[in-house]
Amino acid sequence: MIDGMGFLLNFIWTLFQILQFAIIVRSLMSWFNPRPDNPLVVLVIEITEPILGPLRRIVPRLGMIDITPIVAILLLSVIQQLLESVLRG
Repeated sequence: MIDGMGFLLNFIWTLFQILQFAIIVRSLMSWFNPRPDNPLVVLVIEITEPILGPLRRIVPRLGMIDITPIVAILLLSVIQQLLESVLRG
């Protein structure tokens, strides 16, 4: 049986992996321009917009390239490592 701390660490790892995967999927979707009423598209946007939206106001575009997803994934990785470090003591 997994103890409480192990469960919490596993939950944090899983949550951050899902967020990072959703950001990658959202980035790939921008290349294919899927229908905006598709339930999967709506779900991915709802998951990622709270992260990407505020960052877009801060992170400048590089010409036509939006590097916000890269910055978001890096920030999520740092936050995940910090949380895990604090929880492990």
